[in-house]
Amino acid sequence: MRAIIALLLLLLLGAARDPILVPEVSQHEIRLRQGFTGTELLLFGAILNPDGTRAAKDYDIVVVLMGPRQSIVLREKRKVAGIWLNADSTEFRSAPSYYAIASTRPIDKIVDEKTAAIYELGLPWLQLSPIGAIDPGEQIRFSEGLVELNSRQGLYREAEGEVTVSEQVLYQARIDLPSSVPIGTYTAETFAVSNGVVVASASSKVEVRKVGFERAVADFADGFSIFYGLLAVVIAVIMGWIAGRLFALG
Repeated sequence: MRAIIALLLLLLLGAARDPILVPEVSQHEIRLRQGFTGTELLLFGAILNPDGTRAAKDYDIVVVLMGPRQSIVLREKRKVAGIWLNADSTEFRSAPSYYAIASTRPIDKIVDEKTAAIYELGLPWLQLSPIGAIDPGEQIRFSEGLVELNSRQGLYREAEGEVTVSEQVLYQARIDLPSSVPIGTYTAETFAVSNGVVVASASSKVEVRKVGFERAVADFADGFSIFYGLLAVVIAVIMGWIAGRLFALG
């Protein structure tokens, strides 16, 4: 009995020594207006002992900014007789619309593959959840294709070594958001890691939304999709007619 009590006390004392994270972001709301060219988001905070004092040792810090998950269909194109045609396709149930990770060191130097997969620490460990039965090799190929496509568009990015920690207390990371950043609620999550183990985590929210004319157009497209489609066709026909007239006059 004494041994069990001693063990419980050691576990409680060990848990009490785990640090706490106090995260913050430079903007809790990002407004997309006409002419928006992107912005930089500062994720920062403090690493403290439970009693509020400075942490007694160095911790690796990993920051993940993730946009709302969405269902997406990925199609593969093949060139047949000189023409590019849609070939194989697959649908992912919960692909992040945006994903960025920053860390004090390379992820493989901080945690093992199992821990990285559990917390989705890095692009190779995103849980994309394909719909339906799919060959494992095909799943890897389509997953890598989705990551590559979004990386080229600036929607997926990794910044290893870009988190700085000052005096074992203050950490910060700068993450770029492109002009094409999707709207929705984003989660900024910070992990403190020691000896390959995540010992603390905390999160905050960032809202990305359209304002002004862009929001009016988006609301109209969502609420009146049929009329929006018809209007788009009418505008295209009118612009084509005007272009044809100008070409004939020239």
